Parts: sequence; structure tokens; C-alpha cells
Amino acid sequence: MIADPATCAAFTGHRTYDGSADEALRRTIADLRARGLRTFLSGMAVGFDLAAAEAVLACRSDMPDLRLIAVVPFRGQESRFPPTERERYRQILAQADRTVVLAPTYHTGCYLVRNDYLVGHAATLVAWYDGSPGGTRYTVQRALRRGLEFIQLHRNAPAPEARDQRLF
Repeated sequence: MIADPATCAAFTGHRTYDGSADEALRRTIADLRARGLRTFLSGMAVGFDLAAAEAVLACRSDMPDLRLIAVVPFRGQESRFPPTERERYRQILAQADRTVVLAPTYHTGCYLVRNDYLVGHAATLVAWYDGSPGGTRYTVQRALRRGLEFIQLHRNAPAPEARDQRLF
């Protein structure tokens, strides 16, 4: 069972994440913990999702009460990753407090189901969002429409709008 959404934050971001927000990510995790959020949800995609999961794990050395929940859209997600990212994924899963697998196999729309799960189980969305179309935009807009707190870590991104219904 996932913790109370009021004590959870979820991560979303682009696969092109370049590490530029790593320090801000660690500070954000510490700030959220100070406000009572202890559980962090990662969608486990290459890029920002994996970096955010690793940041939670790194922060646990000073904040052992943090929990990482890996939200996997389908069993075998990592088989589509490059070998180095596959190993990184497996190391994170081995250290996660819980893994939630949403589907036994890939299916059309499984990433959107994962994104909806993240938004539905958190009070705060931490994003590395550059304004481009795709799943990250979908997740940000869904979170804003549902009234989640939104924390943007991308330095040069435009302000997101909740009203935009376009996915891509």
C-alpha cells in the first residue's frame, strides 16, 4: 500500500535530462522532507526519473526515513533501455522500498497509466520540464489540473499551463 498522498511527492521529467539540476533536486528532497513528505515516487524512465530515484537513495544516508517507490509501467520496462541504463535501473530497484508494477506486459497507453498513477498518489510533483510536448507535459498538466503543488527544476522552461489538453 502506498502512503497517504499528502506525504508523497512524484517525479516527472524528460529522458534528455543532463544532470544540471542534481543539486537542486537534492535540496528539493530535503525541503520536502522538512515539510513532512517522506515517500517519493519514480516512474523509472531513463533520464530524470532515474536521476531523481538515485537522489532519493543518496539522501537516505542523512535522512533514513525517506522511502522510494518505483512505479514501473510494465514488467520488463528496462529491456528497452541501453545496457548501462538497464544496470542503473536494476540497482535502483534493488534499493527501492517498494516496486509497483502496473501491467504484466507493454501495451499502448501504459506510460500514461503510469503517469496518472504518479499524479493520483502524490501531493507534489517535482519536474524537470522544458515545455516540450510528450508524456512529461501530460503529467505536469494533469498534476496542475488536479491541484498538486508543482516544483519546476528546469531553469529555462516556460511556465506550464493546466488548460492545454494536447498530449503531443
